[in-house]
Amino acid sequence: MTSLLVASRNRKKLAELHRVLDAAGVSGLTLLSLDDVAAFDEAPETGATFEENALAKARDAYRATGLASVADDSGLEVDALNGMPGVLSARWSGRHGDDAANTALLLGQMSDVPDERRGAAFVSACALVSAARELVVRGEWRGSIVRTSRGDGGFGYDPVFLPSGSSRTAAELSPPEKDAQSHRGRALALLVPALRELAAG
Repeated sequence: MTSLLVASRNRKKLAELHRVLDAAGVSGLTLLSLDDVAAFDEAPETGATFEENALAKARDAYRATGLASVADDSGLEVDALNGMPGVLSARWSGRHGDDAANTALLLGQMSDVPDERRGAAFVSACALVSAARELVVRGEWRGSIVRTSRGDGGFGYDPVFLPSGSSRTAAELSPPEKDAQSHRGRALALLVPALRELAAG
C-alpha cells in the first residue's frame, strides 16, 4: 500500500476522496490526514488564487513528510460580488471556519440582489505533489445563491448554494449525489489517473 497524505484536518474532505477513489476503482492507497503525521509548520494561505494555495499546501506537506501529498483550496465565487469571497471564503466574516457567520454575512450582502443576478460557482483547485510530479487541477460547480439556508448536509456555504438545474441546495444532496457533481468531486476526478499511477507504484 502507498501512503497518500491529504493535507487537511477536515474529515469530510478525507471521506470525499475515499468515495471518489472507491467509485473509480482505485485501490492500493492508504489515506492519511494531517492528524496522522507529526506536526509541521504550515505556511499561511496567502496566494491570490485557489491554485496557488493548493500547491503551496501540498508542497509543504510533501517537504515535511516525504509522503505524496494532495491538498485542495476551495471556495465560493459570487458573480454579484465580483468573484468574492473567493480565496477568502473560509474567513469571510473575519473568523476562519465560522460557517454560520460567513453564510449570514454573504446573505446580508446579497439581500438586495435580484434573483436573476444571484449566479455563483463553487471552485476547487486540487494539487498533487510527489517525487514524480506536481499537478494542479480545477473543478467548478455553477449555481446560484438562495435567500435562506436549506438543508443540514455538507458544510460551508452548501445550505445557500442551489446547483444549476437542481431544486435542492448542496446541503440537501446526499454525499454520493454531491460527489457526482461538486467542484471538489470534479477536481478530484481529474486527479484520478495520477492517483491510479501512484497506487500502482
